[in-house]
Amino acid sequence: MLSNEDEAIVLDRVSKRYLLNFQRPRDLKTALLHLPGFLSSRGRWPFWALSDISLTVPKGQSIGIIGPNGSGKSTLLRVMARITPPTQGRVAAEGRISALLELGAGFHPQISGRENAILNAVLLGLSLKEAREKLPEIVAFSELGDFIDQPMRTYSSGMYVRLGFAVAVHVQADILLVDEVLAVGDAEFQSKCFSHIEGLRADNVTIVFVSHDLTSVARFCDRVVLLQEGKITADGEPKTVIGEYLSRIALLETFLAAARGEPQRVS
Repeated sequence: MLSNEDEAIVLDRVSKRYLLNFQRPRDLKTALLHLPGFLSSRGRWPFWALSDISLTVPKGQSIGIIGPNGSGKSTLLRVMARITPPTQGRVAAEGRISALLELGAGFHPQISGRENAILNAVLLGLSLKEAREKLPEIVAFSELGDFIDQPMRTYSSGMYVRLGFAVAVHVQADILLVDEVLAVGDAEFQSKCFSHIEGLRADNVTIVFVSHDLTSVARFCDRVVLLQEGKITADGEPKTVIGEYLSRIALLETFLAAARGEPQRVS
């Protein structure tokens, strides 16, 4: 439960640990060179995808999550969606959550798009009656035409995105979580999706948006959080946080160029 009625999502000192499989050396020489780690790991070693994350998202806010690959963005969204439980800390959310996190997640490849749409709408909180009533809107938004009655194993990645997004935004959610999957769709459908997101923002839906498309993040988000190595390193106004991220990227590129012995540019 949330202590403040104006809060949509609260993460309190959340950490997420994965135990990664340790690959045993194929020869004796490699084993001896890595003997201490080899003996202590016992086949698995811990990886902290998130570390001590505290974050409050007010109702109706659109927040962007940015950062390099492997920084923990998708893990954070999965924790917010309650798909992945945290190893440590507390997660609380108020209202119905709709999540579009992984391409094809939740879809059964052997049944039709129509059947998958109904099934996913029910899993996201609608009754079977409500899901069937929403189905014409979902089908129309997806623009899949006759393919809606074909098995989803025949769908392209773009068609998966079309149906997944159509379901996610038509279940009358209070909180919408969107990962990078929109990058798979074509430009025309992306534009349609972003227009719909603008409508949801106007309706006071809370939106958490993970993307490498910094232009879209700046356009659609009221606030941006920068993740690096599983930790929040910046949180604030989009222009400021995006500028800080780009500065860090430029600094890293300069360092790598120097390490390679490349000549430095003079501005």
